[in-house]
Amino acid sequence: MHLSHTVTAAAFWLGTLLPLVYLPVIVAGIDSLIRLSLFVGLVSIHALALVVGHDYSGSRSR
Repeated sequence: MHLSHTVTAAAFWLGTLLPLVYLPVIVAGIDSLIRLSLFVGLVSIHALALVVGHDYSGSRSR
């Protein structure tokens, strides 16, 4: 397994599971600059993970 495949797989799964992490931030409310920064940071990481993990071959049925 190559390093690029490992990074792509990790990014795919991060992009898949990250909404479970930032959902509680939304439920608790974005009422401060710290929570807003946290939310924007998590969404940015999520977008990056989706782009990097887009070509993960384990996500496609054969």
